[in-house]
Amino acid sequence: MTLIAVLGSTNMDLVAYVARAPGRGETVTGREFRTVPGGKGANQAVAAARAGADVSMIGAVGNDGFGTRLRSALEHSGVDTDHLRTVEGPSGTAHIVVDDAGGNAIVVIPGANGTVDHLAAGDEYLIVSADALLLQLEIPLAAVVTGAEAGRRHGVRTILTPSPVRPLPPELLAATDLLIPNEHEAAALTGRTEPREAAAALLDLVPEVVVTLGAAGSLYAARGAEPFTVPAPRVTAVDSTGAGDTFAGALAVALAEGRATREALGWAAAAAALSVERAGASASMPYRPEIEKRYAS
Repeated sequence: MTLIAVLGSTNMDLVAYVARAPGRGETVTGREFRTVPGGKGANQAVAAARAGADVSMIGAVGNDGFGTRLRSALEHSGVDTDHLRTVEGPSGTAHIVVDDAGGNAIVVIPGANGTVDHLAAGDEYLIVSADALLLQLEIPLAAVVTGAEAGRRHGVRTILTPSPVRPLPPELLAATDLLIPNEHEAAALTGRTEPREAAAALLDLVPEVVVTLGAAGSLYAARGAEPFTVPAPRVTAVDSTGAGDTFAGALAVALAEGRATREALGWAAAAAALSVERAGASASMPYRPEIEKRYAS
């Protein structure tokens, strides 16, 4: 079975649902509040596990009630948590406002995630044994670089979602096989607002790029190949939180299983489409039979 290792964050999402998000200095009344397990690392781990892979999570939670819930939620979705550390202090949190159009605004407090600045005993062995390594930028950059370099040394495909977006050091880019920015992140990394131009610029840094375009689908570009787009299924958006993580997790599984790139992108788009039709981040992520059914349709 396909094994995916995920090195990244685990947060409790504190989600407020409103008709519209407040402006600066403004107070609005919301209609609902939820606490939902999340974090970009944990979200990608859940997405990959529900998509049919064996998944192991490398990261940290606090020794608080949120930490207990976060670990339990990962295990409930089939994610192995042997490499998920428990540290003194609070778990990470994400404070999210979701409006009626399905858009969101997020503030992340790292908490325990801030302690993940190195690989612990056994983490590199786990990475070496994986078919792919999923990375994001919600933990200290030193650990992301170390994990990517471990994957590169041992021929493990490294897949990086550059979020929250920041300048990427050359050593991380050198160890990244596939970069998955959204169109805003691609523009921030390159200064190019047109997705094809941004993707072309990113190919000077990494061998493969997938720029996610929201409802417009995704753009794939690789060195020595003609770029192409894959459309996304039409959906009525309820909550877009976690859609990018769903896409990345499902894409990692599809590629690790040997699907052709265009098919893998369409399969991942089907997974992401299902997730935006439901509220929540990890709670909205679909299971493999649902993805297969949507992709077939």
